[in-house]
Amino acid sequence: MSWQSALACWYLRKQFRPQTLKPTINVEKARALTAKRAWSPRVPGGWRLRESYGPNDWPLQGEWIEPAGGTSSPGNGPTVLYCHGGGYYFCSPRTHRSLVFGLATRANAPIFSLDYQLAPERRFPAALDDATAAYRQLVADGTPSGSIVVAGDSAGGGLALATVVALRDAGDPLPAGCLLFSPWTDLAAAGATIRTNDGLDPMFSGPAIARAAQVYLGDTPATHPYASPVYAGLHGLPPLFIMAGSTEVLLDDSQRVADKARAAGVDCELEVWKKMPHVWPLFTPFIPEGGRALDRAAAFVRRVTSATTSGRGTAAQPSKVTSIA
Repeated sequence: MSWQSALACWYLRKQFRPQTLKPTINVEKARALTAKRAWSPRVPGGWRLRESYGPNDWPLQGEWIEPAGGTSSPGNGPTVLYCHGGGYYFCSPRTHRSLVFGLATRANAPIFSLDYQLAPERRFPAALDDATAAYRQLVADGTPSGSIVVAGDSAGGGLALATVVALRDAGDPLPAGCLLFSPWTDLAAAGATIRTNDGLDPMFSGPAIARAAQVYLGDTPATHPYASPVYAGLHGLPPLFIMAGSTEVLLDDSQRVADKARAAGVDCELEVWKKMPHVWPLFTPFIPEGGRALDRAAAFVRRVTSATTSGRGTAAQPSKVTSIA
């Protein structure tokens, strides 16, 4: 564990965790604090940021990070559809640029970061409807499904997985893979680490998870498989790559998905990183472990899309759990 990561954990424990100890969720305060503290990195050299918020841009509302010369022709390389975290009720593509920019440059892939509708103004299934519509629009615009990776972190990680499950159930052509950083997959908060890692997690208290879920769910049961994809059947899904920190209260959300995916015959790799805070790649480039995680994520993006983008198939990878110090 680097000193930079230790400092980030200290900061989160001082600045963020106290908010999750409170008995109620203050949506407006969370949004205001996030907007105030959001840090937007410089656009990498050779790339451009293209915002997509016009009235004719739906369902691709959000922003592209893409090569400065314009997007590549469909099928010439991987494309990532990214769903940001934030409990379904705060954050935005802007707050997640450090992670998205780092992944784009490492994978050499344009990324569309989706600005999905937030709760409580728009509860479940609004975010899922936006994500599935965005994916279908990418395909309709000529991007081969086999060159797309659906990715996300925290709530956006749960949304990314739920999107792929919903697409499978609807009979859509599936993406090449699904990339998940510290995903929130169980809004019922039934995972064992909600309790066992409570107090160890520098960012969240265990009881806060169920409270946050209600902001998004409203009257929807917390075990609905499109809200909490850990309860979905995972058969027939494309390869999954999951990263989580060993002290996260949401660690079991990743472990149970990995167990179910492997049992269903899905290529799934779970990496558990020792003492990393929730979605630590967001702290790239300050935390060196963030850059290392994005290197591994980018390698996954290139691997699973190589059959479509280069015409060469790749051998199936073994499903496994890796512990990373």
